[in-house]
Amino acid sequence: MALRTIPIRRAGNRPNLFMGGDRELVMFSGLLAFALVFSAQEWKATIFGLLLWFSSLFLFRLMAKADPRMRDIYMRHRKYKTYYPARSTPFRDNTRG
Repeated sequence: MALRTIPIRRAGNRPNLFMGGDRELVMFSGLLAFALVFSAQEWKATIFGLLLWFSSLFLFRLMAKADPRMRDIYMRHRKYKTYYPARSTPFRDNTRG
């Protein structure tokens, strides 16, 4: 009896990218730039909003090129504690004394 092999298709395993960068980061930076431009309605704000949009898009593309799931890794890293004390067993009460 031979083992059954199931091919893993590339389409179901692709990272969720938009315009070359992480989808949520690109869309949120676009929303921020859009809100800045249309709430201030000045030339300085328009120029700053466009610079913000293109620079963030460039950085998010670089980030996705290095690792498409870098945002997920960073968010998981932020959930970790800063310090894990050494413990001999899970039942030991580490008290100073």
